[in-house]
Amino acid sequence: MTSQDNSIIYDFQSPQQNALRWHVVNDGVMGGLSKSKIALTDGGNGLFEGTITTENNGGFASVKHSFFQKEVSQFNMVKLRIKGDGKSYQFRIKSYEAQQYSYVQEFKTSGEWQTITLYFDQFYASYRGNTLGRPNYDGKLIEEVTFLIGNKRNESFALEIERIWLE
Repeated sequence: MTSQDNSIIYDFQSPQQNALRWHVVNDGVMGGLSKSKIALTDGGNGLFEGTITTENNGGFASVKHSFFQKEVSQFNMVKLRIKGDGKSYQFRIKSYEAQQYSYVQEFKTSGEWQTITLYFDQFYASYRGNTLGRPNYDGKLIEEVTFLIGNKRNESFALEIERIWLE
């Protein structure tokens, strides 16, 4: 895979990409007090880490990356090369950055490096934590991806991200 490859969503190891192209959105948008950040590790990966608190109606942290819209119908899955902390996370896709809802799929980390496979047709539509009565993701367009943690408890977290790609 090269950085010019259309299958690459984001590769932290690529010299053209860095953590500054990601944007943190925490529960403060709804009055919560959770804190998170994304930074580059010494090894060149992205590290999304922070603390979740359910205080003041809080309970989630996320980091998102928007990009020029990709036509992705030649693929049927997204793959994540990550190292988590044993906690559950969500990976979210938007076909259009301005789309209010996301297509969501949850995954559990093991504490070791993993390659997670998430099939497009298993992403369900969700808005503010509520499943919508819409069809699952159609696998045609992507303009934004997000990692989110919101396990309904107070906890610290760390998710190291090497790469996101399509197959």
